[in-house]
Amino acid sequence: MPTSTNPLFLFFIFFFLSRASESFAGSSSAAQFNNELKQQDNDPFVGFNIGTDVSNLLSPANVVAFLQAQKVTHVRLYDANPEILKALAKTKIRVIISVPNNQLLAIGSSNTTAASWIDRNVVAYYPQTLITAIAVGDEVLTTVPSSAPLLVPAIESLYSGLVAANLHTQIKISTPLAASVILDPFPPSQSFFNQSLSSVMVPLLKFLSRTGSPLMMNLYPYYVFMQNKGVVPLDNSLFKPLTPTKEMVDPNTLLHYTNVLDAMIDAAYFSMKNLNVTDVVVLVTESGWPSKGDSKEPYATVDNADTYNSNLIKHVFDRSGSPLHPEVTSSVYIYELFNEDLRAPPVSEANWGLFHGNSTPVYLLHVSGSGTFLANDTTNQTYCVAMDEVDGKMLQTALDWACGPGRANCSEIQPGETCYQPNNVKNHASYAFDSYYQKAGRASGSCDFKGVAMITTTDPSHEGCIFPGSKRISNKTKTVVNSTHSSSGADSFRMKQSSPIIAAMNASPAAVVVVLSCILWHLSILL
Repeated sequence: MPTSTNPLFLFFIFFFLSRASESFAGSSSAAQFNNELKQQDNDPFVGFNIGTDVSNLLSPANVVAFLQAQKVTHVRLYDANPEILKALAKTKIRVIISVPNNQLLAIGSSNTTAASWIDRNVVAYYPQTLITAIAVGDEVLTTVPSSAPLLVPAIESLYSGLVAANLHTQIKISTPLAASVILDPFPPSQSFFNQSLSSVMVPLLKFLSRTGSPLMMNLYPYYVFMQNKGVVPLDNSLFKPLTPTKEMVDPNTLLHYTNVLDAMIDAAYFSMKNLNVTDVVVLVTESGWPSKGDSKEPYATVDNADTYNSNLIKHVFDRSGSPLHPEVTSSVYIYELFNEDLRAPPVSEANWGLFHGNSTPVYLLHVSGSGTFLANDTTNQTYCVAMDEVDGKMLQTALDWACGPGRANCSEIQPGETCYQPNNVKNHASYAFDSYYQKAGRASGSCDFKGVAMITTTDPSHEGCIFPGSKRISNKTKTVVNSTHSSSGADSFRMKQSSPIIAAMNASPAAVVVVLSCILWHLSILL
């Protein structure tokens, strides 16, 4: 959860054979598959924290479907919600589960309780659900200091439970720390952990080093900026491009910092180095920017939140590392996926999400160049469709409004028209919703319809029915084509006309062997 940290000062016969070889290469063995998974785990990523203080949160199944549609690969939960963990099974989405602060006493005091927690929340789901780490508590040292003596014992007990289940090499254990555990954070080279916490930090870092686990840090340039206005420029906090004269320079190392987050990450590395720990990687378990605040938080705006999170995503995917460790790019979990509208004041507490609880975006990120990740980017195509498993009467009411007062173009869903079939309220509502959404310029809030609609990146067009968001008329051919489909009409024709040999090559390595055998047999006859 975002909490106001207190850093003192932080500034800144060839084609066939080639196709056949590709087919063989594509048939990964189990070992190759595991290597691919390990490589993915080593690549820097952007994940999301999922809080559940949301009045209209999607069902766990729909949350997972939404994550998949948005190409999200990593999430962090603040507990071990069984329904979400079940829904994540077989999705390849990696998840960090958490031990809430109020469970530390029981787990830190009893190995049996810790083992039971592992059995109930890890063994019961892994490996169908890809649990990658356990976050033990959240900012324990600064928010519940009375529990500090129990933190490392709880971590050690949980680790013993993983060892007993033979999962200690697959699943890491750590604890998210607030930035305020680091004192004198700028320049980064002079930073150090609060010495009053040494009795916890020293054994914690030894454990992380011994087990290959990351140092989890919640780092918020937003709070650094708010507490140091006039000293820390807004542009440095938002990852905006800087002229060399505006870059932060560490006078001890002469390292240049172009943004506040990198300086915070390196402050953590230098703090660990001061305790003789140099082999632990920093994982940013929380970072973000609120999109709305009260009069005391004038910089909590949609534009600033959009700028920060968009630039943060690009920064991670650029893999440029930090000035101290350019070879290591810290992965980041953005706080957070959904606005938690049930959270207590101040206003900003309920406005850290990129999406509302019903999956409509709070704002549209600008992350072009970051692949398919987060397809609510303004440069990508999105559509508005009816949600699954919603009340039919509510859906009909929303459809009537869209085609009536909403003035959506509903001509194509009339009897006999191209989008009339299948003749059901969900199909008709999806078309009408998308018409209204596209007509509104895909503006925030235009795909809601009282909670029965959702944004998707999957083109809902089917057969001859082309949805408004994918309709594009080619001046040359005067035919409707899908704007998200990369192949030309000629390419499609060639694929349909491709020979059975090519089809077989695309099917499986076994099919390739059969085809090769047939060809050799025919050649032997001809010769």
